[in-house]
Amino acid sequence: MNFVRHLLTLTASAMLALTSPANAQMGKAELLWLGQAAFKLTTPTGKVIMIDPWLRANPITPPEYKSLEKIGKVDLILVTHGHGDHIADAPALALAHKARVFAPGDLNQTLTLLRVLPPELAPRMNKSGTVTPFADEPRIKITAVKAEHSSSYVWKNPDSGRDENHVGGEPVGFIITLENGVKIYHMGDTGLFGDMKFIGEYYQPDVLLIPIGGNFTMGPEDAAFATTQWIKPKSVIPMHYGANPLAKGTLPQFEQALGKTPIQLLGLKPGETASF
Repeated sequence: MNFVRHLLTLTASAMLALTSPANAQMGKAELLWLGQAAFKLTTPTGKVIMIDPWLRANPITPPEYKSLEKIGKVDLILVTHGHGDHIADAPALALAHKARVFAPGDLNQTLTLLRVLPPELAPRMNKSGTVTPFADEPRIKITAVKAEHSSSYVWKNPDSGRDENHVGGEPVGFIITLENGVKIYHMGDTGLFGDMKFIGEYYQPDVLLIPIGGNFTMGPEDAAFATTQWIKPKSVIPMHYGANPLAKGTLPQFEQALGKTPIQLLGLKPGETASF
């Protein structure tokens, strides 16, 4: 059984030895990939964070997750930018669960002005800003970092019935620090940029969620270079491939581009979970 096929057998019991010794008795986080850049992150103390939730129209989201009611509780939502394959189901989830959406500040201002979300569910932040979104769990921290992409928000005007393109702010990635000290870097959509090296050195993420599809983002070779030369996480989970025919990068191509490396490649299928 080759390396990729072995990794694709990961299930909810997959374990990564990333927890710091001081937090060894704490439960582990679970990260469920739902296709494209969408993840459901359940933290060690049970907080549920949805990231870039494009679910109902996502062609590779498993059928059991296309009904938003089946997601279960949602405590927080992170959106990296305003494109529909990232923000699509965020407003609906936010309103249903009274969960705040952290996104680029100007995108949230647009959502507020268009009355897509009320101000209390669309707090503003920006790159290098860090928030502690849970008063009862201050160990969870969210930091916005640079992403090299674009962002706009398409909104259907209920009066005219026509789509309108609105300000989406500048795209971001997120460094998510968990209760057990593990740091997850969700890159959002991005091309290569030199400050990836700074982000790797300064934040030292343990788990990297990286786009590999190409055309709109890094392809497999660019993503492998960023992973091995600049960011250097303990583990990497590729994303943003397989849902759009223009994004042709594949998991085997990414594995080949990574080459021999101590970085653990976790090739999840949509609907599979890694724990750490």
